[in-house]
Amino acid sequence: MPVRNASRRSFVKLLAATPLLTQIAARDLYAQAASAVGRDPRQNVYTRLGVKTVINCRGTWTYLSGSLEFPEVRQAQLDAAQHFVNVIDLQRAVGRRLSELTGAESGIVTSGSAGAMSAATAGCMAGTDDKKIWQLPDTTGLKHEVVMVGGRSAFDSAIRLAGAKLVLVYSPEELANALSENTAMIYTTDLGDKLQKELAIAKDHKIPMLLDDAAGIPPADNAKLYARMGIDMYCFSGGKGLSGPQCSGLLLGRKDLIEAALMNSSPREGAVCRPMKVGKEEIIGCLTALEIWLKMDEKKIYAEWNERINRIRKLVDTVPGVKTDTYVPDDGNRYPTLKVSWDQEGWHYNINDCVQDLRSSNPVIEVLGADNPSLVTAVREGNPNPTRKERKAPDHIELVSMTIKPGEEIIVGQRLRAVLGAAQKKAA
Repeated sequence: MPVRNASRRSFVKLLAATPLLTQIAARDLYAQAASAVGRDPRQNVYTRLGVKTVINCRGTWTYLSGSLEFPEVRQAQLDAAQHFVNVIDLQRAVGRRLSELTGAESGIVTSGSAGAMSAATAGCMAGTDDKKIWQLPDTTGLKHEVVMVGGRSAFDSAIRLAGAKLVLVYSPEELANALSENTAMIYTTDLGDKLQKELAIAKDHKIPMLLDDAAGIPPADNAKLYARMGIDMYCFSGGKGLSGPQCSGLLLGRKDLIEAALMNSSPREGAVCRPMKVGKEEIIGCLTALEIWLKMDEKKIYAEWNERINRIRKLVDTVPGVKTDTYVPDDGNRYPTLKVSWDQEGWHYNINDCVQDLRSSNPVIEVLGADNPSLVTAVREGNPNPTRKERKAPDHIELVSMTIKPGEEIIVGQRLRAVLGAAQKKAA
């Protein structure tokens, strides 16, 4: 009876995938015909340079070029490129528009969230005093400590570049004791109850706090939520879920702190953040991306994302022994995500084997496994306490819906089904 039930389940899964399998066969036939007459759809500006394009199922990683811009963002940048403009005037005007959109007092467009971290730090240390701005990264006589909640991260160099000294704490309870007359800023990535506790401490001590929520959009309402909470400064990446220019970000918050950040940034010659340049095109493009998100039907786009990974799931589910599940992370990168797992030990085929097989395929397919090809290997994040439990290796791969272009899910499902099917048959 169990064998019969298993066979029936396999048949039902195969039946569910039949329309997709038919679509795959038709697509392959068309590709062969197009190639025969010299119309290879894979030729583009990258392949002509010998660089392979990627089907990105890993998510909005910077080394994979973030996300794809909204068409309206691309058009806005083309429009912006037609004119000269005073960039400082433009940033201040964009700040007024960002205030209308979010409820924050002001905002500027930065060179990503990391650029926002640097500009915010410099602003908190030097303010708008040109003598102090020119002095950085020498912090002699200035408030120069940044209390970093949660320990070090791979991105804290953005704070240290401005000349700040990190003071590490690992809980809201430690935060108050770490504050001193030298504290220029508090930095956190915490959300929820922890964020509320840290904010209360910051307010009580009258020390500005920067919330780094680089992957915090979607939901777009976070741009308004943090203003309602009264957070001094908060930042988002422009090139992740916001779908703006990859080299852009948003720094929002108190008007005086935003002005100080701007005075310590490009295009001001002599400012420590001058190298972190954003052009008029990125400024307009990032603003446009936020405007699009704030009027978008998020339920509709989430339905599209869900359907995309469900197609992959139907194909992969036809492989005996494969388990699939979907979820939406609640701490950033909040996109419908497909988990795929199997008996790694029994199949003699582990997560890394699968990641490498997909990465070496044609076309290249990137999924989320245990590796991070962009990480400086010496980085040690978080609490250095050697008694803490080490993070377990993942027992599954993940496929993130947001960065999968329409139609690519069929290619991904077919390839993942093939590599897992081959591994399963070999182990049987």
